[in-house]
Amino acid sequence: MKLPLRNLILLVLMLAASGMAGALKPTKKIADQGPKVELETLIPKGFGEWRHEITSVAQVVDPQQKEMIDKIYNQTLSRTYVNAQGYRIMLSVAYGGDQSDAMQLHKPEVCYPAQGFTLHGKRADTLQVPGGDLPVTRVSTSLGNRNEPVTYWITIGDKVIKSGGIEKKLVEMSYGLSGKVPDGMLIRVSSIDADLARAYEMQDRFSNQLLASLPSESRQRLAGAN
Repeated sequence: MKLPLRNLILLVLMLAASGMAGALKPTKKIADQGPKVELETLIPKGFGEWRHEITSVAQVVDPQQKEMIDKIYNQTLSRTYVNAQGYRIMLSVAYGGDQSDAMQLHKPEVCYPAQGFTLHGKRADTLQVPGGDLPVTRVSTSLGNRNEPVTYWITIGDKVIKSGGIEKKLVEMSYGLSGKVPDGMLIRVSSIDADLARAYEMQDRFSNQLLASLPSESRQRLAGAN
């Protein structure tokens, strides 16, 4: 039985599209090229006015959330730092070697409410850091009498993006067209502080001193090539 010409043309186009999709599917992971990321050594335990506080119990981690995060990321790092005045900053860095559609970043505005926190607000902001402007997201949360403002940013490959959405997809597509699967990193800085303005000011100081303490290559891993 002969196929009508229209159906034959559609069949040819579908087969061609399928072949192109297979040919264009990215296969080379950036994570497998160049030096391997090791968060424990990438992030110093002391810099500027901040020192790692080993005995702190400020972090709250839900076991189910930890199980989910371990599936999404290859490496995670959580530390609490303190300065001479006793102000504490919590740093959380999560690194995933595959930021394709199958592996997505777990953002604070999602994971905090999942742990019982109330989300009070979220806004985009820009942080002045060594090398230029860093797009960040500010999130305000609370759990009972614990007020925890959060500042975070996201890297996909060597680019810092805003909280996600279209920009993230465009960056992933640009890597995909060159046959590469980008890695990704989420850097979260927070503090337990009812004074929102002070919290963000201290978090900015912490982030600036952290990035300024890193060699150029490490700084680019955390804050993008630009």
